[in-house]
Amino acid sequence: MIDKRIEIIQGDITLLQTDAIVNAANSTLLGGGGVDGAIHRAAGSELLIECKTLNGCLTGEAKITGGYNLPARHVVHTVGPIWSGGNKNEDILLKNCYNNSMLIAAAHGLKSIAFPSISTGVYGFPFERACRIALITVGEYLKLEPQFEKVIFCAFSKSDYEKFLSIFQELNSVK
Repeated sequence: MIDKRIEIIQGDITLLQTDAIVNAANSTLLGGGGVDGAIHRAAGSELLIECKTLNGCLTGEAKITGGYNLPARHVVHTVGPIWSGGNKNEDILLKNCYNNSMLIAAAHGLKSIAFPSISTGVYGFPFERACRIALITVGEYLKLEPQFEKVIFCAFSKSDYEKFLSIFQELNSVK
């Protein structure tokens, strides 16, 4: 059973009013395409200025900044693995993205966080596999951490939302 504090939604992560949203960033943290570019555009130039002080981020790690012009107070930046067929620790690195994002959010006293689907865009991680890793990892983390009130997984497209929701429901039916 996946934790009841997890919610799956379809929408634009940059519009969510949570303590933090997670940026599926590249290792420079200086913006890019997809979710990364959308978050940088919505947050404004102050986000880039702060990111320049962080000296990048390693795959699987996470760093936190202010949210600036976003409704979210913070942005947690994490660098997902590039899919290489599954033989280069991609699953472990992706799990680390979710764990380290939750850890840094908890360390800052945050109670709500929203994730995109990390590494499933241009990094090519198989979507369904990534969703399972995300839900199981965050569900396991929440068993140990009562601080969080809500964790949102935000899918941009309807088809991704439906796939994510289907996996969530499947995992919830497992006893």
